[in-house]
Amino acid sequence: MAGDELTTLVRAARSIRPGVASPRTLALLALLVALALVPLLGTYPSWVMSQVLLLGLFAAGFNLLFGYTGLLSFGHAGLFAVGAYTAALLLLAYPSLPLAVVAGTVAAGVASVVIGYLSIRHTKIYFAMLTLAFGMMVYAIVFKWRSVTGGDDGVVGVPRGILGVPGAGIEFGGLGGFYYVVLVVTVVALYVLWRIVRSPLGLTLRGLRDSEIRVAFAGLPVRRYRLVSFTISGLYAGLAGSLTAPLVSSATPPMAHWISSAEPVLATLLGGVHAFSGPLVGAFLLIVLKEVIVRFTEYWLLVLGSVVVLLVLTFRGGVVSVLAPAVQRLWSQRRQDG
Repeated sequence: MAGDELTTLVRAARSIRPGVASPRTLALLALLVALALVPLLGTYPSWVMSQVLLLGLFAAGFNLLFGYTGLLSFGHAGLFAVGAYTAALLLLAYPSLPLAVVAGTVAAGVASVVIGYLSIRHTKIYFAMLTLAFGMMVYAIVFKWRSVTGGDDGVVGVPRGILGVPGAGIEFGGLGGFYYVVLVVTVVALYVLWRIVRSPLGLTLRGLRDSEIRVAFAGLPVRRYRLVSFTISGLYAGLAGSLTAPLVSSATPPMAHWISSAEPVLATLLGGVHAFSGPLVGAFLLIVLKEVIVRFTEYWLLVLGSVVVLLVLTFRGGVVSVLAPAVQRLWSQRRQDG
């Protein structure tokens, strides 16, 4: 028995190659380096990648509720707009970007608690319809409250502010400087979200997705965990919105419309619901496809929709869910052959 254990240990030790990083680690490092070099390519790539990062952040937060908790929301655009409008109004009054981002995120979090508390009593299509109704309520408010939100014109001329407080901060020399702020905030926020999904909280949320009856029998408060998931997801929507307003220099009612709620849904389905990186890959594909198609035809929505449907049908479970195992097998075979 001892000899067999010793043989197993020797084989395991031989299979370990020091200094060889996993393909996931290498891909992550290469991605971070590539993202850091984007501003060197010019203003337009920085603009596109800023949109990709913010939609990826929005979709990743949405997927905590959808992919990990099993609740589909059609009202997240309303929370996104709460963050955008709060940040926009504060930047016009006091041009401090960190303060505006924090305020927009907190405002979206408060709205998430209220909307979530009223919605989590239901599940499935009833939950989706309730969130859709609340999202359209936000749209109606920002569209009609002209004295505060500017009505259908929105809040325009939003500055990007400064990194700090007026008189003691760093001014953005152009889009490149703001891009790095978006990149850093997105990376940190995604790391926090990754820790959440790998924590006992994330395990509980996956349990709710698979069988909430078993979670209830285990003595865990189902509605409380649903509310926590909805609130965290709303915080990420507000964070993305509070950075989008200074990026596009405006906050407008279409941000709160239900059509905007479809963007994180499409990005998540396209990239993969059950992969953490799925919404990020989906956001990249969605934005890049849009930017390419719009250059060739005025019917870009029809073409984009057709391409997205084709990709979803081709890659069942999402692009990442299909390609990641294949890449892992190739890497393992390469290590065995080498």
